[in-house]
Amino acid sequence: MPGRFDVSLEELSAILGDEPAFRSRQVWRSLHAGREPDEMTDLPLALRARLSQDLPAGLAPVVTSVNADGDTTKWLWSLADGARIETVLMAYRSGRVTVCVSTQAGCAMACSFCATGQAGFTRQLTAGEIVEQVVRAGRASPAGRVSNVVFMGMGEPLANYPATWAAVERLHFDLGLSARHLTVSTVGVVPGILKLAAERLPVNLAVSLHAANDRLRDSMVPINRRYPLRLLMEACQAWAASHNRRLSFEWALIDGVNDRPADAAELAALARPLGAHVNLIPLNPTPGYLTRGTPAAGVQAFRDRLDAAGVNATVRRNRGTDIAAACGQLAAITGP
Repeated sequence: MPGRFDVSLEELSAILGDEPAFRSRQVWRSLHAGREPDEMTDLPLALRARLSQDLPAGLAPVVTSVNADGDTTKWLWSLADGARIETVLMAYRSGRVTVCVSTQAGCAMACSFCATGQAGFTRQLTAGEIVEQVVRAGRASPAGRVSNVVFMGMGEPLANYPATWAAVERLHFDLGLSARHLTVSTVGVVPGILKLAAERLPVNLAVSLHAANDRLRDSMVPINRRYPLRLLMEACQAWAASHNRRLSFEWALIDGVNDRPADAAELAALARPLGAHVNLIPLNPTPGYLTRGTPAAGVQAFRDRLDAAGVNATVRRNRGTDIAAACGQLAAITGP
């Protein structure tokens, strides 16, 4: 039986075929507002019971973890077939509330420094399973809402393009999130970037770059062997030209690997022509990759080199490291 968010409005109308015509739209709005069927008190009691039975949740909570600062929450979910994924909610003092969603159970990209890549691939998520992560996180948000969604959790979003884009459209049209508050991340799936360039909604694009020469990137991000940097930069240019939006490069700083002056110079040579912003992230520890992240002084020195080369760069604060919720740490193996 599909989860409640895997049912389209047309399918919901068919399920409620014996109800007044307005009921399907009423239930649809309530579901996307985060209401459980038994909370839909504007519906008859019998219909609420029927919806609870016919529209089960697609995600079952296994473990909920909150970091020491209380501003980051991670959920380990079990899906209907037993696969597991994780979702992270981050609340900021500014009032922004960001949800980091998974698009696959596991990941086939095999990036050496990423816990999800180390675990391997299980299956694609459905659009409904992606959307439900946002709805469920929104219910738990201190603000009672979500302001931003980043497709940066488990999996490669552009390797699951149909479900990822269907989720983007649902988040925009049914949850009311602006495309400017939706960010799709990729390690460099060039055909997917070109598809994004042709879409009507101008979502943000973040490319997990991590190396700016093919030799190093081949070893760190294996898909670079299929889509080397020349092709990736051409696709990034096409996306930027199509949507007139600023591109982001993500760069996990690894001590002695990609944090040297030469690495900064190579990165600047790629970022500057594209007007790309660089997000620097000190590598978070994972059991399968023992090389440590760049120390704070080295991170600052790398940022300063980019600044001197005319590239705007930000050092991203690590959040949720103590609950394995930070970038590259999601593995869906915590809990029973």
